[in-house]
Amino acid sequence: MGMTQTLDCFQREWHEMAQKGLLKPEQVGLVPDVYTQTQRLDEELRNTQMERNEHRRVSSAAAETLVKLQKERDFHRMHHERVVQEKARLIEDLRRLKAHCSKYEPAVTQMNEKYQAALRQKMLLSLERDKALAQVNSLQAALHSIVSPSLPSTLSTGRKEAQSAKSNRRARCLTEVPSKDPAKTSNVYKHSKDSEFPLNFKANNPQKHQSIDESVPSKTKADSFHLTNTLKAHSQSVSCLAAHPTKPILASSSDDQLWRVWGLPEGDLLATGEGHTDWLSGISFHPDETKLGTTGGDGGLRIWDLSLGVLVLTLEGHIGATWGCSFHSCGNFVASCSRDCTIKVWDLQSECCRATLRGHTASVNSVEFLSFSNTLLSSSADKTLAMWDARTATCSQTVCGHTGSCNHATFNPSGQTIASCDSCGIVMLWDVRNLVAPAVIVETGPHPSNQVAFSPVGQLLAVAGGDGLLRVVDLSTNKVAGTLSHEDAVQSVVFDHKGEHLLSGASDGQIYVWS
Repeated sequence: MGMTQTLDCFQREWHEMAQKGLLKPEQVGLVPDVYTQTQRLDEELRNTQMERNEHRRVSSAAAETLVKLQKERDFHRMHHERVVQEKARLIEDLRRLKAHCSKYEPAVTQMNEKYQAALRQKMLLSLERDKALAQVNSLQAALHSIVSPSLPSTLSTGRKEAQSAKSNRRARCLTEVPSKDPAKTSNVYKHSKDSEFPLNFKANNPQKHQSIDESVPSKTKADSFHLTNTLKAHSQSVSCLAAHPTKPILASSSDDQLWRVWGLPEGDLLATGEGHTDWLSGISFHPDETKLGTTGGDGGLRIWDLSLGVLVLTLEGHIGATWGCSFHSCGNFVASCSRDCTIKVWDLQSECCRATLRGHTASVNSVEFLSFSNTLLSSSADKTLAMWDARTATCSQTVCGHTGSCNHATFNPSGQTIASCDSCGIVMLWDVRNLVAPAVIVETGPHPSNQVAFSPVGQLLAVAGGDGLLRVVDLSTNKVAGTLSHEDAVQSVVFDHKGEHLLSGASDGQIYVWS
């Protein structure tokens, strides 16, 4: 403000007091001047500008987030409206389908009655045929007794030649005439190295007249099993177990892409195999007892040599995951089932698919050859079982009765009874001679039953349950006589070849040995 004299007076007095020692700096605070005030204002201005820039950045990000959220809101609103429209359309379609299906119920009922009548007529004709054959045999015996000694030999020779020609004609008809039902028949492929299916194979069954091992009680009690060993077999769920046909050996497959072979009952690890690119679903021993078949989520069927521990054959053709496999008793064929609703019969000599069996409308969950026979049994998620002739690639019978997905089906040792289980926990026993209705129904629900297995003698049936319980059904009373507990869902169950041990695998990767 131009007051220089005042400033000079102040400075002179300040320096005089500083020289005399009368000035105490600690008592003197900050002496503000225009420079310090300007510096302070500049700092405030810079801070304000920084805060402004930060707020501007935050507001810009918030605006972008708001725009993005608005777009997502509009998208979800449109998606919701589309879903509501589709739901209304599906409800209308279901209403129309129900009305349409109700029109066919009388026709279905009438066809079922005709089927039952035809079945009864077929049984009557079969009885009449047997009576006629008995009369023919008696007449031939009478004729043989009254003619001269030289004539019978001539008649017998001629009759044998005629029967031989007739059987040859019948064999040619069975192999050359295709099925007339395209829905149950599939393509049959031929190869120069193809094996031939055996005829009348079941009559040559070497086990037909064998006696059961006398060291094992013929009447094992269902409630007498107790836990003797626990194997931490796999790091993930055990999907399937298979018992060696003549030795105390167990094979297991798992979701960890490994298969392993164990010695019983100690549980010694004998072999391990790895080759699938996805989880394993099924495992089965070859009839020659030196090979092993495995199936898995990669859709392939692999054959392993146990003596060498190597992969010897890979069969690929399914377009979905394969659930299981079963070898023919002659050892030249193996059948596999898949999620693609088909069953394939493979020739191990030509390494080709001999036939693709189509007839199920949903995933085929299990397949099994009847011992010393060309008959195949399959179970499917379409709630049905099916009997197939592998030699002619035809479906001989479809079995209905389950209300849930059929998870597994198997023959008893004599081949006279079939046991099947479904996702509702229902176990059914079927008489092979009458598959119109189940002979016995055992309820183990509401949790699903994953697998069933007959004991070697055939008096017990083990059921693997999804509730972690292993149930043993006494077939003399057709009731659950024993219950064994796992810590997790039981996925597979099998008896050893002598019936001394019951083996079960669970989702926690453990195998329990019950004796």
